[in-house]
Amino acid sequence: MEFLVEYGLFLAKTATMLVAIVIVISLISGLSQKGGGKKEHHGHIEVTKLNDRYKHMSETLRKAAFDHHLLKREAKAAKDRLKRERSQRKKVLKKSPAEQITPERKRVFVLNFDGDMKASATANLREEITAVLSIAQPDDEVVVRLESGGGMVHSYGLASSQLVRITNKKIPLTVCVDKVAASGGYMMACVADRILAAPFAVLGSIGVIGQLPNFHRLLQRIPVDYEMQTAGEYKRTLTVFGENTDKDREKFAEDLEETHVLFKQFIRDKRQALDVDAVATGETWYGTRALEKKLIDDIQTSDEYLSGQIDHADIFEVEYVTRKSLPERLGIASQEAMDRLLLTWWERLHKSRFFS
Repeated sequence: MEFLVEYGLFLAKTATMLVAIVIVISLISGLSQKGGGKKEHHGHIEVTKLNDRYKHMSETLRKAAFDHHLLKREAKAAKDRLKRERSQRKKVLKKSPAEQITPERKRVFVLNFDGDMKASATANLREEITAVLSIAQPDDEVVVRLESGGGMVHSYGLASSQLVRITNKKIPLTVCVDKVAASGGYMMACVADRILAAPFAVLGSIGVIGQLPNFHRLLQRIPVDYEMQTAGEYKRTLTVFGENTDKDREKFAEDLEETHVLFKQFIRDKRQALDVDAVATGETWYGTRALEKKLIDDIQTSDEYLSGQIDHADIFEVEYVTRKSLPERLGIASQEAMDRLLLTWWERLHKSRFFS
């Protein structure tokens, strides 16, 4: 017991020291930025050609699995083919400028959206879409790898509107869901011309939820008075600290229902073949069941879909990257460490619920 007490004190001291170090570093970084004036962290677009990545992976495996002489003959054939292609490009360069900028093959632009409650990734998404729309043509395609369980209505409304910019330009849009596109996530997905999902991806949750605790009775026991003044009958309905009335609850429920109606109408406009009333119950379905209910168009992972286009399309992954300040990097690192710790203990406590 004495050992456990000493070990606990040691851990507490270590944690305190780490927290103190993080605070000091954050203060120093903040002061340095303040002293140097306000600095804006401008981002930039990074583009990765996935064809090259897939080709490198394939060549690495082929070198290990195939005969050296066979590979040598294939390399010679590829060299001859590249020589012919260069000759053809030279002929194109002699033509008019309008013909020079016409892409030889279809281009696929891949964007990634990993959504949280506030749809924070929308800030990067809007920049990526702006960049893609500056050169994309109707013969090209935009693929969005979407992962989101939904969140705030207005945030995901804006994220959906960003995807609408693509379809308004008559550029084919495909959304791939490998894990989850629920609630606001599905609201984004339904903008696409095609929705592809993995067999066990979670889709649906076409509903609206609003909840908050109420501490009114607790404050009465302390006792603490809480006062709130409003102008406008429905400026505030349900409150956290005040006393809620049946009239407040009715208005709150009415607002939720109105949001649900708008949500359903949005999906109805985007996916006309879908029986929205039948699926707008707040339920979720796995990919195969979602296909039966026409929530999606096909069962396919994003890897399968993209790798299937390598031979006839140039595939570019587009990402808007911003340089984060030191406090931001420390905060992200701390959050990721805490998430890993919580997930580890959650898995240990619920091992029986996972596939083994």
